[in-house]
Amino acid sequence: MKRSVQAVIWLMWLVLPLTALRYWWAWDRLPARIATHFNASGQPNGWMTREAALASGLVMTILFLLVFTVAAYFLLRQKAPDAASWALVGLFAVVVGVIYQGNSSIIDYNLTGQPISIIRPFLLVPVVIVLLAIYLGAKRGAPLPDTALIATEKHASPTLGFILVVLLIVELGIFAYLSGSASRWAAVLPALLLAACAAFAGSGFEYRFSHPGVEIRTLGLRLRSIPAAEIRNYTIEGWSLARGYGIRGVGGCRAYVWGNKVVHIRTAQGDVYLGHDEPERIVRDLDMITQNRGHEVARA
Repeated sequence: MKRSVQAVIWLMWLVLPLTALRYWWAWDRLPARIATHFNASGQPNGWMTREAALASGLVMTILFLLVFTVAAYFLLRQKAPDAASWALVGLFAVVVGVIYQGNSSIIDYNLTGQPISIIRPFLLVPVVIVLLAIYLGAKRGAPLPDTALIATEKHASPTLGFILVVLLIVELGIFAYLSGSASRWAAVLPALLLAACAAFAGSGFEYRFSHPGVEIRTLGLRLRSIPAAEIRNYTIEGWSLARGYGIRGVGGCRAYVWGNKVVHIRTAQGDVYLGHDEPERIVRDLDMITQNRGHEVARA
């Protein structure tokens, strides 16, 4: 399975020489200055030299491929890629495919006048939604029995949510300024992810504690259930910015974090990290549902 993921990543890198070959094949027939930016009607409103267009297309491709390759490295650290891993790899492939199609569309327009379709990338949005649903749905576990709640905790970051909204506005401004550059329509997907992260950060995670276990929710959606019987132990730990915020991890390990403190819960199905500004409250709630079976000495 790991070799399969590696094969997909290496196949994605083929987009780089394919893009260069597309330009090479059309080079002598391309004008010195080519249309690279297009308005909402698909009409050109920005031009650059063919050398600059080639460099721009290759640099954008390389940047995305590097990010995706690093992400894949962490995917391959787990014992075996699961459905969530494949969903992320599929998302990577979609973005790289959109970038390649954008560069190809620029070449085709300048060779034949073939109209640029700015709608086509949006047709992939349902695919992206499905892949994200697979990622979020993996390792959710079965719903817990509907019983009275012992406690409910919230963990959000309105400040981070605000920052993400500002970044989203800046990106949309840049996006509007570029006026539909075909190779930059791939930015639609990161913008959607940024908007989703802003919503997640602002609303935060909700932890519902009951005798059957812990249920993790966000925006009304159940993200994961942890049966009390599967909890082995739990400790308070620090969480660094380098490990990232939001929903992190694949396989049996998953983190739900918007801050720098977590409660590390070790279960029969893998490790779970619950972020909270006052992690002692999470420990107290876990003590109640496990009858203090899993509480080790807290350590930073």
